[in-house]
Formats: sequence, structure tokens, C-alpha cells
Amino acid sequence: MHYGQARSIITHWVHIQLFTISSQICETLTNVLFAVPALRAHFSFYQIPFSLSTQHQPLQQPMARILSLLQSQTLVTLTGVRRTVVCRMSLEARARELFATAVEAVQPDAVVRRGVERKDDSLVIDGRTFALRNNLHLVGFGKAVLGMAAEAERIAGDHLVKGVISVPHGIQETLRCHGKSQMLLKDNSRIKVMEGAKHNLPDGDAQHAAQCIKQLASELTEKDLLLVLISGGGSALLPAPIPPISLEEKHDVTRRLAGAGATIQELNTVRRALSLLKGGGLAHVAHPAQVVALILSDVIGDPLDLIASGPTVRTDVWPEEVISILQSYKLSDSLPASVKEVLGRGSPRWENIRGESAGKGGVLNTVIGSNSIALKSAGRRARELGFRPVVLSGDVCGDVKAVSRLYGLLARFASSREEPAPELAAEMLRLGPEVGVESWDLCRTMQVLDEGRKEGWGATCLLAGGEPTVELTGKGRGGRNQELALRVGLELRGMELPPKGPMFLSGGTDGQDGPTDAAGAITDGGLWEEARAQGLDVEGTLKDNDSFTFLSKVSGGHRLLSPGLTGTNVMDVHMLLLPSIPIRIPNDPEADDRSLRYM
Repeated sequence: MHYGQARSIITHWVHIQLFTISSQICETLTNVLFAVPALRAHFSFYQIPFSLSTQHQPLQQPMARILSLLQSQTLVTLTGVRRTVVCRMSLEARARELFATAVEAVQPDAVVRRGVERKDDSLVIDGRTFALRNNLHLVGFGKAVLGMAAEAERIAGDHLVKGVISVPHGIQETLRCHGKSQMLLKDNSRIKVMEGAKHNLPDGDAQHAAQCIKQLASELTEKDLLLVLISGGGSALLPAPIPPISLEEKHDVTRRLAGAGATIQELNTVRRALSLLKGGGLAHVAHPAQVVALILSDVIGDPLDLIASGPTVRTDVWPEEVISILQSYKLSDSLPASVKEVLGRGSPRWENIRGESAGKGGVLNTVIGSNSIALKSAGRRARELGFRPVVLSGDVCGDVKAVSRLYGLLARFASSREEPAPELAAEMLRLGPEVGVESWDLCRTMQVLDEGRKEGWGATCLLAGGEPTVELTGKGRGGRNQELALRVGLELRGMELPPKGPMFLSGGTDGQDGPTDAAGAITDGGLWEEARAQGLDVEGTLKDNDSFTFLSKVSGGHRLLSPGLTGTNVMDVHMLLLPSIPIRIPNDPEADDRSLRYM
């Protein structure tokens, strides 16, 4: 026998002895540690790369368990103080904490700090460096730009020459009342604040602000840097019809077009064609200055040309295209003379605004805050709170009836102790496209949930975002988030109650849901029985779109989510918290019900 053969035999014998010992030790460890629900989420045995020969396969699972205990994350779990605190939090408390984390991640000052870095006398934005030589000018429009502007001015310092921002009517006083002083400008600020657009509709005050913004931009030279701050609501705060069209005439055309059933794409095409600053108009006016736009997105998919109608994103609109849209809805004959005059010019509007092409000026558009950023932050916090985070989609849309049905099906799919019926997955795949969720995302999510159920990964936090819609059939009070939460609660009817059953949260990141002071609500499978015990009419509530009144009564209003005005807006956050379900950990091939444990 030569040396190589001897070494192989000895090594093989040592491996067998180690595997035998590890199997015995592992039985003891797993019986003790796996009874603790908070620990189970961290033991992903089947993903550990560990190779054994075929004859040792029965020992692979025990050995993998031993190795998983040696991972750093698990050691933190066993010894850290944070996990002890988490275990004392209720499922509802953790849901509220996750929502707060999502909102905090997209605060106006926070997104600007992440998106803009000051290095000596320069700004670094999206990997590009811009020199500061007392040449920085600032404009902004939207519901969140006041806080964005305050942080931008702090970063820029004396290099900021001047600025103008257009913000919603009364927002400064509202922020003061809500204790949001950090979102207000200092008394010696070089930025002029102009309020307008009452009820989120363009008005004379907003138009005056737009004129001031245009004037500032038009005076810039090639040595200047224009920082443009954009957030949701910016379109109504930057109305600048192309002369001789009046604000009233433009609003009337778009209102009638919407009433005739035009799509959002058609509405935006017409709106840009009649606007001086939308569709890249602001960047065109600012040429030849360098333009950098920092964008807080409130639109699904973050399309730059749709956020505030894309004032820094060039979009060529031909009058012939607009006339065709108006003709298709039989509106071309009733247009005001001013609109006919502008559309009759027969060439792209750029040539009629300025002789030079906007394409020669440099423009950088960067999204610094979005729904996806909020979901990612919530996901990181969910892991710290003992959940396995799974992001379904950030593009959820469509009617809340279909959206709530999908979430209800996902809850039942994940909570099933047996293999879910194929019909369950088929219905989810049918609903997916209807509510903006790609089939790929649904298949991926179902695979993860199925693996988690089979392998006992522990509690799961399913995250999603977007902006569903509500069909208004009544005159009650509420919003899409409250109605969605209510409907999901009904979908969960008959399932176990928390902490053993699922819980759902839906909240608007702006802190307001419809004409109420609530952002959304938290519901579970006990909603129906609780409402019935109080004599509340669920069907009548939904028919009258009166979710706020209903949720104010059930549970004494405790289910409502009321964070107050947040100062930001990246659409809605949905989360479905799915606790661990009982799984079997077989001690031998003939394991009985004694091995059934909640993980």
C-alpha cells in the first residue's frame, strides 16, 4: 500500500467518525435551539455548500445544522441584545416600525444627503463632479421640495447665489404645526418660497411662481449650475401655458380630455404641448447652463418624463400628434382660439421658444428617492426584527378589489401546512398582470414562500409598493390605503390571528390617505368577527367608500395608521407579515406529531 492510498483510507475513517459525532451533537442542539421561534429564521440549512459522498447523505442535514450555528449572523442572534428586544415586540408593533423605517428612508433631507456629496469646492452627484464657484442657482417645485431645498442649501453654503421654489399652499405653517422645523428654510435663506396650487390644482399663485422660476433660469450663463428639485405634485406647481393660452383655457382642455376617457399618456402629451416648461422646457430655457435635477419620484416605475411632467427631460411633441388626439375625442372643433393658434404653428415648440437647441446644454436627471428605496430600507429593518424580507413588486396598481384578493391568496399560499392547491397559484398568476405585478415576480415570490414553508425559514415580511385605485361608488370618508387594508382583512377571514396568523399593513408615505388624517391601516383575520360583534356593516361601508369611519370604530380606531404629515411622498407601502407555520423536523424516518413545532 503506497502513501496516497493510506492517507485516503485514514481521511475517510476520520470523516466517518466526525460525521457520527456531529450527528449526535446536532440532535441535542436542534431539539433545544429550534424550539425558539426567533432563532429559526436564521438556519437556512439547505443553502450551505457542503459536499458529502452518497453513502453519507443521511448525515448531511445534521452536519449542515452544525455549520449553520457557526455562521456569524447566528452567533449574533445567540448572544446579541437586539434579538432579545425584538422578541418582546408584537407583530403589530413591528409592522408600524417597518412602515416608519420606510418613510424615514425617503425623507426630503435624507434623500438629498444621500444624493449630494460636498467635496471641498465641488458637488458630487451620481458619480459626476460639479465645480462650485459661487455659481449655484436653485429652483424646485413639489410637495417635498421645501425640505429638499433646506438640506441642499446647507450643503452648498455660500456657493448658492439664489433660488425660487414653488410649494403647496399653507405647507410652511403645516410643517411648523407638525414639528417639522428641519424641513423649513432659515430666516436668512437665499431661497424664495412661493406657495400656491390650492387643493393640488394649478392657480394664479402657482403660475406666478412658475414665471419667477423661468426668469431665474433664463438669466443663467454657461458658467452657472442650476440645481432643480422635483417631487410629487410638481406639475400643478409649475403651470406655464405657452402664450397666448391662458391657465384657465389650458386647464379646461385637459379637464375635458380626461372626462372623455383619454389615457394618462394622451393627457401628458397634450399637457406638454401646451406648456412652456414641461417636457424639458425648463432645461431648454436654462441653456447653456449646466442643469442637474434631483428627483423624488411618486410615479410607478420612476419614468423621468412623467414625474412632474418632466420639466428637465426633453420630449419632442409635434402639434400634429396633439391635434390627432383631440380629434379622436371630438374636441378639436371646440378648442379656444389660443390653443388652435399654438397648435397651428406646425413645428416642435422648441424652435418657437429659443433659437438654440436644448440638446446642446448638459442635463443630469437622477432619482434620489423612490418607492423602491423605501422598500429596501424596510427590508433591511425587517431582517433585524426577525423576518425574512421578500419584495414582491414596487409597481402595484389597479383596483383595490383585485389587489386585496392577490394579497389574500398570497397569505393563504404561505400559511398552508400542506402543499397548496394548484388552483391557488393559477389564480394569483391570472391576477398579477391586472394589478401590475409581473408573472416572473409572482413565480419568484411563490417559490421563496414555498421554500420557506418547507424548510422552516421562519417569519416572512412580504413587501410591495405602488398606487392602487378605488372605484368611487359612495360619499364616505377614506382613501385607497384604508380601503385596501379593510378588504385584505376580509380576505384573511377564517385564518389564525396574530401572532400565529398573518397581518397586513397599507400606508401612504405622505402620511395622508384621502381626505383623512390617517395614512392607512393594519388588519388581520379577526377584522370580520370584530366588526360583526360591534354591529358594523362591512358591505355598506365598502359600497359607500367609508373605510375611515369604519376603521375609526372597530378596535376603537387602534387599527388606523396615523403618523401625521411626513413631508415626503413615494406612493404607498404594503406589507404582509407572515409568521412561522408549524413544520415537522423529523428525528427519524418515522417521525410523529411530537416533532411538530412552531418555528
